Amino acid sequence: MDSEFALVDLLYKMADDQLILGHRNSEWTGIGPLLEEDIAFSSMAQDKLGHSLALYQLLHELGEADPDTLAFMRNANQFHCCHLVELPIGDYAFSLMRHFLFDNAELLRFEALTQSTYEPLAKVAVKLKSELKYHVLHANTLIRQLGTATPESTERLQKALEEAWPYALGIFEESIYEEQIISSKLFIGEVKLKQDWLAKIETILGQTNLKVPIPNTLTPALGGRMGQHTPYLQALLNEMTEVYNIDPNAEW
Repeated sequence: MDSEFALVDLLYKMADDQLILGHRNSEWTGIGPLLEEDIAFSSMAQDKLGHSLALYQLLHELGEADPDTLAFMRNANQFHCCHLVELPIGDYAFSLMRHFLFDNAELLRFEALTQSTYEPLAKVAVKLKSELKYHVLHANTLIRQLGTATPESTERLQKALEEAWPYALGIFEESIYEEQIISSKLFIGEVKLKQDWLAKIETILGQTNLKVPIPNTLTPALGGRMGQHTPYLQALLNEMTEVYNIDPNAEW
C-alpha cells in the first residue's frame, strides 16, 4: 500500500509540473522576442500539456479523478508542482533560463523512469523522453549561443540564472515516500537526479561565460511538493479554470 501512495505522489508532482509550466510557456504565444521563439515556446507548451494529460491519465487508472477534474478543479494547496514552474514568465532571459534548468532535469527524470518497475509509467517515459530531447536541444543551443554572444546577453542570462537557481533546486524536493520510491525501484530518487542534473548543467554552462552559483550560498525554494506555493499559482489557476468553469464539458 505504501508503494501505491508513493507512486501516486510521484505522478502528481510530475503531472502538475508539466501542466503549470505548459501554461506559463503558452503565455509567450504572440509576444516572443523572435517569431521562431514565439513558435518554439508555443510548441513546447503544447507538448507539456500533453505530458500532463498522459500522467493524469495514469493517476485516473489508479483511482484518482479524471484528468480534466485534476487539472481544473483543484485549489493551489492541492497541487504538488515546484515553485520554479509557478513563477511569471518575466523577460525572455528568465523564461529561457527556467526552460534550460527545468527541461534538463526532466529529460534525466524520464530517462531514469524508462526503467521504472511500474510498467505503465515506464512506457509513458519512453514516449515523453523522445519529445524532451528536442526541448533540451533547443535550450542548450540557445544558452551556449547567448551565453557567449555579447556582454549584455551574458549579463542578462547570469542575472536570470541567479534568480532561477534557488527555485530550480526545489525541483528536487524529496517526497515523504522517498524511501519507498527508491526501494520499490519506481524511480532513482531526487538526490541521485539532482547529482546527475548538476553535472549536466555545470558541463553546459562551462562552455559559456556564465558562472554556476556557488553551492550553499542560495537557499532552495521548497514546499511546493507539500502543497505550499507562491501567490502566483492560485492566480494562474484562476485564469486556467475560467473557461472550464463556463463550460465544464469542454474537451482539452
